Amino acid sequence: MTWMFTDNNGTFNLKQADEISCLYFPLANESGMMSAVTPSLNGDIKTGQNSFLLQPVSAEDLHNNRSNRNFWFNIKGYGPWSATGNSARQISSKYSKKSDETVELEAGFLWHKVIRENRQINIRAEITNFVPVDDDQLELMKVSIINTGKEKIELTATAAIPVFGRSADNLRDHRHVTSLLNHIKTNNYGVIVKPTLSFDERGHKRNYTSYAVLGSGPDNSNPIGFCPVLQDFIGEGGTLDWPRTIVEGNSDYVKSGFEYDGYESMGALRFKEEELEPGNFISYIIVMAIDQTGNKMDKYIEKYCSEKSFDKKLAENKEYWQSKLNQLTFYTGDHNFDNWMKWVTLQPILRRIYGCSFLPYHDYGRGGRGWRDLWQDCLALLLMDDENVHDLLYNNFAGVRIDGSNATIIGNAPGEFIADRNNISRLWIDHGVWPLQTTSLYINMTGNLRFLLEKQTYFKDGIISFARERDEYWNIDIGNKLKSKEGKIYQGSILEHILLENLTAFFNVGENNNLRLEDADWNDGLDMASEKGESVAFTAFYAGNLLEIVRLLEKLRDQEGITEVELLEEINVLLDSLNDSLNYSNVEEKNKTLAKYFNSCKHNISGNMLSIPINELIKDIKCKAEWVVEHFRKEEWIGDKNGYEWFNGYYDNNGQRVDGVGPVETRMTLTGQVFSTMFDIATEKQIEKITLAADKYLFDKKVGGYRLNTEFKDKELQLGRCFEFAYGHKENGAMFSHMSVMYAKALYQRDFVKEGYKVWNTIYQHCLDFEKSRIYPGIPEYINSRGRGMYTYLTGSASWLLLTMVTEVFGIKGFLGSLKIEPKLQKEQFDQDGKASININFAGNKLKVEYINTDKLDCGEYEIKKVTMNGREITPHEMGSYVVIDKGDLQILEADENIIIVKLG
Repeated sequence: MTWMFTDNNGTFNLKQADEISCLYFPLANESGMMSAVTPSLNGDIKTGQNSFLLQPVSAEDLHNNRSNRNFWFNIKGYGPWSATGNSARQISSKYSKKSDETVELEAGFLWHKVIRENRQINIRAEITNFVPVDDDQLELMKVSIINTGKEKIELTATAAIPVFGRSADNLRDHRHVTSLLNHIKTNNYGVIVKPTLSFDERGHKRNYTSYAVLGSGPDNSNPIGFCPVLQDFIGEGGTLDWPRTIVEGNSDYVKSGFEYDGYESMGALRFKEEELEPGNFISYIIVMAIDQTGNKMDKYIEKYCSEKSFDKKLAENKEYWQSKLNQLTFYTGDHNFDNWMKWVTLQPILRRIYGCSFLPYHDYGRGGRGWRDLWQDCLALLLMDDENVHDLLYNNFAGVRIDGSNATIIGNAPGEFIADRNNISRLWIDHGVWPLQTTSLYINMTGNLRFLLEKQTYFKDGIISFARERDEYWNIDIGNKLKSKEGKIYQGSILEHILLENLTAFFNVGENNNLRLEDADWNDGLDMASEKGESVAFTAFYAGNLLEIVRLLEKLRDQEGITEVELLEEINVLLDSLNDSLNYSNVEEKNKTLAKYFNSCKHNISGNMLSIPINELIKDIKCKAEWVVEHFRKEEWIGDKNGYEWFNGYYDNNGQRVDGVGPVETRMTLTGQVFSTMFDIATEKQIEKITLAADKYLFDKKVGGYRLNTEFKDKELQLGRCFEFAYGHKENGAMFSHMSVMYAKALYQRDFVKEGYKVWNTIYQHCLDFEKSRIYPGIPEYINSRGRGMYTYLTGSASWLLLTMVTEVFGIKGFLGSLKIEPKLQKEQFDQDGKASININFAGNKLKVEYINTDKLDCGEYEIKKVTMNGREITPHEMGSYVVIDKGDLQILEADENIIIVKLG
């Protein structure tokens, strides 16, 4: 059993998909409609935490929850049959030899179709679901029933969709009480539910959101009746998979104009009896809508309640998503890989829509994205040349606090950050590294160095001094923008924001002179070492950032003629070499410097500015970076008695080194190897040692590649809750895609191409093996100890895999607005004619970069011999392993698609 791609547009097919647990598929639009659907049409429909049309579900609810989309046919001579397979009769015979049903799934961007055929009664149902790509928040469903036999069939159809119609909080909190708020009514096409209140004991509010299940039958006919109350539909003693109104054929359905209050609601729509001749089919259209304005539902009926409208909207949906995803495509000759990458390309878009919640495995949180997600998802947008990226990046910087930390409550609007009101004072120490990484990519893709000089506000709430204190003078009425002592809203340059994020981290060290772990880094499970814990891994990342800041400052100086940089007066203390240089080996001195800075900006700031000579600024930051690199190489390089060597990644809450040979076991973490490699801290010989050690201690083909860590059997380790998870799950030793993909990118960056290829290709091959991975196309968050892909779709690893493929594997890199081409393709990535290509938007131009490797040479064996652009041979700045095409040559391009051919040999 496996899924198969059926075209070059990502469409796939899977037979007997209903036999696999926990499969779910996203259906969404960019207007905030979010659905999840399974092969049996379980899942939920919502626009946010407080507006679920279908009952909220986690992964385990997918097999035990009866409250799903259902569509019944009462067939004369046979009785009830569910087109979704959700009848007690069908469920009970599912695995018996008496089962006459087959199920086939077809899916694409972003539509889902299930074909269920029953050979005993010669009938086939095809159910297609999707969310239209316009401003409406609804899901459409088309049910077509086909007579596959030789005799006429008489049947009566009933749509049966329970309407939850409230907040996910009410699943356990006042479930019955909130049903008393329901006002239910029917019109000519369906059932509408509008609770009177949004029930919340912190403050009840008038509700304006309506939920509707509307439908039409063959020839756009209206339903003939409705059963809008759940208890009436199932009947006394009945269940949703064997409701009495269906089984007993109860015809006591209400008509249009019915109103009722105070009960659980049901979108049950009965249609008139139909006669279906052999070979013929009829179709039904169901609209499941959430309207948050309180408007009447007539507009949805006129717009969607016909087969013609459904088919038109489905075509628009397919065209829209294909157009969006065709902005970035790959061709390698591997049909599966090229299609699989289309689904990876979709994943960052899905995370922008869903955040990190609202799919069955993502049952933590209440919606929205975190700080880290904002920046990493922008990586993918940059690769798609999204015209809104500048504004997104600029707005995101408004979330930085003056102490170098950032807001953790993020609003729905771009650049909206919400002040903490719940006394949740926590600090993730990695947050400061991500903005520079994304900004640096933006500058290289666009050449817009002056973005660093644009002014932006700072975020302000009651959390100060890295969450160690609270500002007693702040309250919500003051607002969430930092002000000067004169009460003016302060704005500093984007460069200033970046400097603060990274300089404060440099001074925030533990007793071993590495970055304090605080409440966690990217691994949220490392949350039990806030006193003495240190993140050696992210010490390396911040060192890499400091070196990147130096490079950007040099470019500002050399290309933009900038000789001085204006910075807030208080920041001067962090630029110690401009005054009296500190001894960076002295932890106490570094901590005092940070405390001095924190004390200077607890409530507001002076607003006074200093002009710092850019050469002096470069010298200061470079000195700090070089000290960290030397410290890292000298103090954190470890090994075992067998000659394997690698970098330590962490210190625990006892101040003890985590990696290395301990009394119980040898421990190794992947994260410390990734960033030391990625940011040029590890030497070439050290990388050789790291790859050998990682293969020895972390690589496990059964789970798709490199585990996040070895098993920590010593439970006294004071590091984080994640080590209480069973080993091989989530952050405790799973193949965690995010860090593994970063490991691949780091290896490519340092020209360890074969090793990097092994990392991502092992993940890809595992995902392709459906018998093991049990997931639809795409990269999961992690792979568990049994080899199953987990937490599908919403993972930052998709952005990093795209970044790796584009910039490292296919070698399409920005170089301050110019195009740098530096391929690192392995010979097996070319087709039988020695060709591989990438389609990408770069600097506003549609490019197709095609590589020709007729001699089938491997990376390291070939060089760039010739480059043509639109048939004209060009003379790039360099030739050999890479070429640079000047941004001036790109600016004069006019063709819709510009073809660059790169001959290798």
